[in-house]
Amino acid sequence: MPELSRFYGMTIQMYFKDTQQHHKPHVHVVCEGDKAVVGIDGDLLVGRLSNKHMRVLLAWLTIHEEELYEAWNKAVNQQHFDKIKPLD
Repeated sequence: MPELSRFYGMTIQMYFKDTQQHHKPHVHVVCEGDKAVVGIDGDLLVGRLSNKHMRVLLAWLTIHEEELYEAWNKAVNQQHFDKIKPLD
């Protein structure tokens, strides 16, 4: 699965053609043994993240919302997308 970004122990990924199960634009997050699927709009769809990591992820999603939707549109059409800058 292509990696979008990596920061604060979290790896943010996006699948190609991943529209069947969750039915909305989303990212997959792996962090310290936790896994979650989170909508670009910030909704937790599946899994779990610590409160701290969820707050950090929500900030990143908000900052990069436009880039995330661009990446999503490319991913569902099996096109390469660029990495997105991590939080510093």
